[in-house]
Amino acid sequence: MHQRWLSESLRFIGWRPDSTSHQEKLISALGATLSLLVVYWVTHIGLDGDGALWVTGSMGASAVLVFAMPHGALSQPWSVVGGQVISASFGVACMQWLPAGPWVAALAVGGSIFLMMYLRCLHPPGGATAMIVVLGGPAVESAGFHFVLYPILLDALVIVAAALLFNNLFEWRRYPLSLSHHQVARPPGIAPEDFHHALRQMNSYVDIEFDDLLKLVELANKHAKTEGVAENDLVAGAFYSNGLPGSNWSVREVLQVEARRPGRYGRVRYKTIKGQGEGSGGMCRLSTFITWARYPVAQDETGWHRVRSADKPKV
Repeated sequence: MHQRWLSESLRFIGWRPDSTSHQEKLISALGATLSLLVVYWVTHIGLDGDGALWVTGSMGASAVLVFAMPHGALSQPWSVVGGQVISASFGVACMQWLPAGPWVAALAVGGSIFLMMYLRCLHPPGGATAMIVVLGGPAVESAGFHFVLYPILLDALVIVAAALLFNNLFEWRRYPLSLSHHQVARPPGIAPEDFHHALRQMNSYVDIEFDDLLKLVELANKHAKTEGVAENDLVAGAFYSNGLPGSNWSVREVLQVEARRPGRYGRVRYKTIKGQGEGSGGMCRLSTFITWARYPVAQDETGWHRVRSADKPKV
């Protein structure tokens, strides 16, 4: 019960299992560090210390996206350059054309989000840039719209150039995604139009490129191929999944297996521990459970995973 409460609490606050390797984390950190050293140097050429520090902070947020999430829609070159430049421009306009007040910074951020979403270059650090322009002090105020070209545009281009050079040193880190030449096999029964419809129904910004979404489903379909579960595979204490999508998915723990006897059906006593019917238990015929179970599963810190034939528990 305590473990379930902890798991639900972590999910509620947005904590998710991590699927990246130690190598991937190190590469992301190294790329961001190297790029920001260049950004810091470029920015300090023309701005005093305070103004340069404000801008470097905004570009640091951009570096997190392009090096830690190089495949994300928010990390692509148009998002980085367009988002930063549009936000900076709107911030300068607010600063010069509106009376001073604490509300101007909030308006600059909100207006930047509005423009970035319509121009398809949503980039969260752009909101920070818009606020920096309004609150950045005399150095930023005196530069006016020139501040958009230098250092904002130049720094954004430095970040993108560094991402191009660094990320593409590694085969699996495509940047930008337009450089990817992999052919996506369309999953049977699910067409691209179906995905477009689903995304429209969600009515929410999804930070994943469309081709990557299709590739993800293709890989999942390949992984979903299975031989099923035989009666001799059932072991008390093991876990099994029905392999169904969405809210129909569930995992059951086998508590007891009663083998077939002459004139009597075999039976399985189980408890549903995840998904549909979570917390409930029951007993059913052995043949019924075999029909329900698609494959054995095991849990680790990243979630539930299929147990392959060679790894199935032995009786």
